[in-house]
Amino acid sequence: MGKQRQLVISRFFAPKSQTPSSSLPAEPSSSSPEPKPNPDPPPPPAKVSTTVSFSPSKRKLLSTYLASTSKKPKLSPHTKNPIPPQSNPSLHQKFLEKLLEPCLTTPQSSTQPGNPKKFTPLEQQVVDLKSKHPDVLLMVEVGYRFRFFGEDAEIAAKVLGIYAHMDHNFLTASVPTFRLNFHVRRLVSAGYKVGVVKQTETAAIKAHGSNRAGPFGRGLSALYTKATLEAAEDVGGREEECGGESNYLVCVVERSMNNSSTDIGGIDVRIAVVGVEISTGDVVYGEFDDGVMRSGLESVIENLAPAELLLGSPLSKQTEKLLLAYAGPASHVRVEHASLNVFNDGGAFAEVMSLYEEMDDINLAADENQQSADVMGEKKYHSAIEGIMKMPDLAVQALALTVRHLKQFGFERIMCLGASFRSLTSNVEMTLSANALQQLEVLRNNSNGSESGSLLHIMNYTLTIYGSRLLRHWVIHPLCDRNKISARLDAVSEIAESMGSCKVSPSFIENDEEDSAITIAQPEFYSVVSSVLTFLGRSPDIQRGITRIFHRTATPSEFIAVMQAILSAGKQLQRVHINQDYQSDKVQTTTVHSALLKKLILTASSSNVLSKAAKLLATVNKEAANQGDLANLIIISDGQFPEVARARMAVKLAKEKLDSLIDLFRKKLGVRSLEFMSVSGTTHLIELSIDVKVPLSWVKVNSTKKMIRYHPPEVLTALDQLTLANEELTVVCRAAWESFLRGFSEYYAEFQAAIQALAALDCLHSLATLSRNKNYVRPVFVNDNEPVQIQICSGRHPVLETILQDSFVPNDTKLHVDRENCQIVTGPNMGGKSCYIRQVALIAIMAQVGSFVPASSATLHVLDGIYTRMGASDSIQQGRSTFLEELSEASQILHNCTARSLVIIDELGRGTSTHDGVAIAYATLHHLLEQKRCMVLFVTHYPKIADIKTEFPGSVGAYHVSFLTSHNENTVDSKSDHEEITYLYKLVPGVSARSFGFKVAQLAQLPSSCVKQATMMAATMEATENNRMKRKSREKQQIEILPSDHERGWETILGSADSYHIGSKEALEELAGAFRNLLLNLKFAVLVDDPANSFHLLKEARNNAKELTDCMRNFQKQNVSIL
Repeated sequence: MGKQRQLVISRFFAPKSQTPSSSLPAEPSSSSPEPKPNPDPPPPPAKVSTTVSFSPSKRKLLSTYLASTSKKPKLSPHTKNPIPPQSNPSLHQKFLEKLLEPCLTTPQSSTQPGNPKKFTPLEQQVVDLKSKHPDVLLMVEVGYRFRFFGEDAEIAAKVLGIYAHMDHNFLTASVPTFRLNFHVRRLVSAGYKVGVVKQTETAAIKAHGSNRAGPFGRGLSALYTKATLEAAEDVGGREEECGGESNYLVCVVERSMNNSSTDIGGIDVRIAVVGVEISTGDVVYGEFDDGVMRSGLESVIENLAPAELLLGSPLSKQTEKLLLAYAGPASHVRVEHASLNVFNDGGAFAEVMSLYEEMDDINLAADENQQSADVMGEKKYHSAIEGIMKMPDLAVQALALTVRHLKQFGFERIMCLGASFRSLTSNVEMTLSANALQQLEVLRNNSNGSESGSLLHIMNYTLTIYGSRLLRHWVIHPLCDRNKISARLDAVSEIAESMGSCKVSPSFIENDEEDSAITIAQPEFYSVVSSVLTFLGRSPDIQRGITRIFHRTATPSEFIAVMQAILSAGKQLQRVHINQDYQSDKVQTTTVHSALLKKLILTASSSNVLSKAAKLLATVNKEAANQGDLANLIIISDGQFPEVARARMAVKLAKEKLDSLIDLFRKKLGVRSLEFMSVSGTTHLIELSIDVKVPLSWVKVNSTKKMIRYHPPEVLTALDQLTLANEELTVVCRAAWESFLRGFSEYYAEFQAAIQALAALDCLHSLATLSRNKNYVRPVFVNDNEPVQIQICSGRHPVLETILQDSFVPNDTKLHVDRENCQIVTGPNMGGKSCYIRQVALIAIMAQVGSFVPASSATLHVLDGIYTRMGASDSIQQGRSTFLEELSEASQILHNCTARSLVIIDELGRGTSTHDGVAIAYATLHHLLEQKRCMVLFVTHYPKIADIKTEFPGSVGAYHVSFLTSHNENTVDSKSDHEEITYLYKLVPGVSARSFGFKVAQLAQLPSSCVKQATMMAATMEATENNRMKRKSREKQQIEILPSDHERGWETILGSADSYHIGSKEALEELAGAFRNLLLNLKFAVLVDDPANSFHLLKEARNNAKELTDCMRNFQKQNVSIL
């Protein structure tokens, strides 16, 4: 049910303050730059003691009622006029008005100068903590509840829907301790940075310490944000809440290039990005140049889908606008700013190196008994430091900023020990742009933004959460290496083939006597892989589990579950007997032929990993872990953990001393059968009858009608010592558990590789299941030295085929760089043009992922990029119009595509006038064909663009999606709106002259009058255009008529001009040219129907006549006789 809105109001019946009120000084908040640790306390405020929970439905009803009553005031019985409201309304009416106040305000208090407020010890702790952490929403542990104070309580009441009230000086709210995980997740999801403040001492330790009379010591024990939540202590590691989504923390810094170019595709800034998935240990970095549209940064953000952004100030307006638009209110992406000024003069590299020095010191202190500790430390960090030294300068700044940010959470070790660094760009992977991901609906559909109906959703048959995360990376980063693609296809083929012959059978080994060969009857390969993945699918997220172990935030039960899952999966995979020593004399039968499958199985079932997992499990008591018994968690062997052994011995001696006291009381009381007893959790009680006299120092605990139970002072002292010993044992065991988890860091890389292999197995199994269920075929890739080509027979759209089933119409695609490398596709609206070009791009992506494809056959060349320009949408937040979006996407394509790229463009130029749109679309296609020579699929409603075939004969083919009509296609009249059209969705050669837009208007249910008027107007415009074209054709024919007698006469004269000297010859040619221009202008003036154009031509003819007269005068001066 929906959460009720909380309304905090003043107690209505409290006496009013006589002094002017002012707001209560709240504790420092995130918005205050310099919070005061201890503000001057004002006098006690007015009491606010209740919070009313009022549901929105009741609030609406009551508001309606009050509004209706106000519209009908009470009338006077004499004059029948409304009675004015009383100056002193009723008590109930006052209460309702106060209750229905729409805003939630902080309670006011009366303050007087010189009368400072006095904080309680707990409130003083909260004020001090808030001054140290002004941007953190604090949850303070008080007894069995976590409390919020001041503005934090107001936020918690609003987000969590809980009760808030005034207590002493601050507004406060609270939640039970056992609901910490639930409430922290809700606050973090709302975008807040949450800090948990726990008690740093127990009651027993406090009683024996120096702080006996003071409050419990408290300190910030954990910080939570969206990016760190799954790796954090107490609340992380619960995949049922987070699913398989990644939660990247992405740090962005930039440097201006001081480029004055205004070209959209020009370089404007250099951007560095570092992304960290703290819960899985993945670290990605990169540095690249970007233009004013920030398309490169947009692609990175779309690929990583960060949960939190760390922005290195200063940033340009374009960059900040893009990032803040991504982190809009609906996304709940948290944004934090940090200054880069602290990293001047090499400070960034020093910040990163200091992290490795700190890790060295910690490891040396932990391994002080090992002589080779320093050598191991150098080997451990040498490769990581080398990698950082090779990173670009700006990327190092982003890395240093990320390290500094993670230090406040305690997760900075992932940047130097467990992180698997990878670059944003790779020679073996293709990075799809943000436009391609969105327009091809690779990750999410364009209807509601969910994963359903996307390419990833169709391909995802993974059984594990970490397998699903890896498959997402595969889909948005298709391979560009033919050998790696073939390796994946081989593995998918082998798994798919083993599905049909899968029979579950136990393994057994038959050894022939005196025979060197070993015959092994094994279980079917698919049954083993399937059972392993099914088991792992029911297990926890072991990828995040080992990272939490590395962060030392895993619970003992989580540690056991992760290690048992890895151990069990590895042992099952070892049943698939794969030869690790291929040079062995004995021939061993194997059921696996794919080299990739062999590598993955050997990595996941590594005997080294399994032995270490078994060794780690042997150190932990499973029963104690399940019961949360920290004191008995560690199993001591070979002299390990001597401090735990000493603490356990102290507890044992305290128990023995306590139990031995019973003999003393038996003698003192003369009761040989006297025994200690326990009642309602109170132990070591001595129960005596009422008539038995005991010393006055004995403490009565409880009694019945006949018996009284006591605690002698000796027992109380012994119990106190036992409690203190248990507390010390708990502290020592917790430190030992921390040390135990710290030792796991040296094994982390091996375990991470094993789990990555299991995830890859899951992805390959998913692709094999896809091909088996959908009857896909294996694509064939030509060699890299062969011409670029895409040959698809009966290709189908992978998503629409699932929806339409057998009614989907397949199409062939034949593109070849040496033959036809461009298809211009025309046709009616809703005829299937966009579906066709999308399916070609999706088939290419699936093939390079390593998947089978929806076609009867497919032969492709490895592509280095797939670029798209489809749809029409603006971006108001970033100040981009629809046409600017179109052109910026086209610009990125023209700047980035190569001869090995596939470019699909859908209706470029429709965001402006027809002439401009046709010109821009024509010029763009001309550039792609002449300069880039890439594979192009160009959809347009402009038939004029198909004329480009004459410039590139053999390279361009014109096609249209076929259809049937009930009338002749060439007939255009006022009744064409009644024309029926049947879409055949088949691509055939030729250009479609019509788009049938009025049929779409009818489908959209435009009023019939609008459709009819639009049809008539279109017919009139088309008839006018046809008449204009006919007239231009007639004019052209008339211009080409035979020259007149006068023109022939002038040609005769010019033909005999050789008899004249040079000067006379030139004058004669000038005279003939002027006469010809005069005749042409006169002809055009007669033929043109437009009076304005005719008048303009006559004026030109007059100018020609004056020019002719001048030429005649010059010619006569030279005494040349004519005719």
